[in-house]
Amino acid sequence: MTDIAHDTAVAIAQRQVGLSDFLWRDGLFAAVTWFVAASVTWLLPDVISWGNTEAFAILVAIGGAVFLLLALAVPHTADSTRTLSHYGPWFVVIGVWLALWELLTAKLGWLPKPFFSPPQGLLHVYLSDWSRILICIAYTGRLWILGFTSGVVVGFVAGVALGWSKRFAYWGMPVLKLIGPVPASAWIPCTFFIFPTTFQASIFLVALASGIPVAILTAAGVGQVNRSLYDVARTLGATNRYLIFKVAIPASLPNVFVGLFMGLYYSFAVLVVAEMLGAKYGLGWYLQFNTAYSAYANVYAALVVMALICAGLVRLLFIVRERLLGWQKGII
Repeated sequence: MTDIAHDTAVAIAQRQVGLSDFLWRDGLFAAVTWFVAASVTWLLPDVISWGNTEAFAILVAIGGAVFLLLALAVPHTADSTRTLSHYGPWFVVIGVWLALWELLTAKLGWLPKPFFSPPQGLLHVYLSDWSRILICIAYTGRLWILGFTSGVVVGFVAGVALGWSKRFAYWGMPVLKLIGPVPASAWIPCTFFIFPTTFQASIFLVALASGIPVAILTAAGVGQVNRSLYDVARTLGATNRYLIFKVAIPASLPNVFVGLFMGLYYSFAVLVVAEMLGAKYGLGWYLQFNTAYSAYANVYAALVVMALICAGLVRLLFIVRERLLGWQKGII
């Protein structure tokens, strides 16, 4: 009896291996869930009329067809599709989520309008208000680049000085510890008094939110450098300039990148608040403007855009870190 069970298990395992060599199962499941979401969107009537319902159903069906083709193609391709296979379960979950989202909002009305929007509601916003969204993205990008860049530069220089110089740390570290825990948005009354325009005040708030974590973690990284490295370099005739740029800064880069990641998230959180303070355009202004008119589909569409931009910047920062810190693999 045991031998029969063992032979059966071996036969099933061999059949599964053969199937996986011919078909990407997660891709097939993803295709099924996306086709189900498209069918729910197309066939079931809407409780409340929404724009672009048919367009959304067609897009989801095209996505299902793509996954069906990938299910047949991935097992026969090279290792370049390994990342695609890794995220296979996510594609399945996204299809299930689209079907449930459609049912709960547009088809059953359990999540009512205007507080909730079905996915075709967001698509309608992108198709009808794309020009204004692009302008807001450009304004937000300009503000974020100026604020984040200036904050990171100042924070990095201050962090190196705090970690290297005991005298500078004696005066600067207590001030940094006093300012650091205070949210950047709490400085709004002061910024309106100090800066002549709301745009300059917004840049300062974003710079403050991104620069403080960079300064603190850079100082910690420089202060944690093994002193034996300095002793060896000094024995070989290294100057303080060489020690800072060739020893202290490279050794502290892991801490610096942690501060950059923290500053990136903090800067986006402050960015929304900063753009609500008298800005004429920007994603934060777009959120506030549409919230005032209860246009929550536009609000959700802008939130999705901000999430995608932030995720893209985080991914870009990971790539830069891997390039610069490739020599420290296994350590960070």
